[in-house]
Amino acid sequence: MADSRTRDSSAEGSAAEGSSAEGSWAEGPSSAGSWARDSWRTYRMVAGMWIRSTMTYRSSFALTLLTSFCVTFFDFVVILLMFGQVRGLGGFSFAEVALLYGTAGTSFGIADLTTGSLQRMGRRVRDGSLDTFLMRPAPLLAQVAADKFALRRFGRVAQGLMVLVWGLLLLDVEWTPLKVLLLPVTVVCGAVIFGAVMVVGASALFWLQDAAEVTNSFTYGGNTLLQYPPTIFAQDLVRGVVYVVPLAFVSWLPALYVLGRPAPAGVPDGAAFASPLVAAVSCGVAALAWRAGIRSYRSTGS
Repeated sequence: MADSRTRDSSAEGSAAEGSSAEGSWAEGPSSAGSWARDSWRTYRMVAGMWIRSTMTYRSSFALTLLTSFCVTFFDFVVILLMFGQVRGLGGFSFAEVALLYGTAGTSFGIADLTTGSLQRMGRRVRDGSLDTFLMRPAPLLAQVAADKFALRRFGRVAQGLMVLVWGLLLLDVEWTPLKVLLLPVTVVCGAVIFGAVMVVGASALFWLQDAAEVTNSFTYGGNTLLQYPPTIFAQDLVRGVVYVVPLAFVSWLPALYVLGRPAPAGVPDGAAFASPLVAAVSCGVAALAWRAGIRSYRSTGS
């Protein structure tokens, strides 16, 4: 009994230490900056270790990268087949849909490459392997996000970029400096928003260890949703991805501005430029959710 209480106390103490480390960002600008530097250093070291391991077998890596590219490209094949039968989808041309697909796919690919390992959080909580991460003197989020870093996921990024470039070449748009600047900002901010949603989903797995598929519905499902024009969806769903889970700022709203199309009903026209602000707010919400999840952790069975 004494040994059991000692193990429980040790696990709770480790969780408390991890919570303190992850929560240091709230103590002030200097603490936040130190936490960010430590997180980046930890992420770079762990991810680099897995990349070196992957590149040991270069032929195998090349094959898996090609497979990842082809599998994700099949999503776009569906759109190609669809436009083989129709001239427009919800009033959008093929080039316009390719722009939507490319921006959403590239942003999601970057987020999946950098934080996709977070979907294993439920398993780590169930089997207690998260304790190993908590005992290391390094930010927990960076460790978990970089663990088993899968470089093959870059195939999704490459595929999204290819479709994006293809769509841009086909588009007949009156380009302005603002539109040119908006596109890369949209892709980067979209990746941050998707990453924040993944962190929130991973935080929920501290309590709902078997709900990984539910959280994936907001990430993988959200990516699929954004690949199609908002005009084919119900207005309630469109408002939900604007005001509840702000995935519309990943692709829809900035892309509509680039295409010279009006924003969905009830959405201000200036929302197309709100992606950086939405990304910052999403990161804040994700940080709070992650901190709450760590504080609730009580080792295996929590």
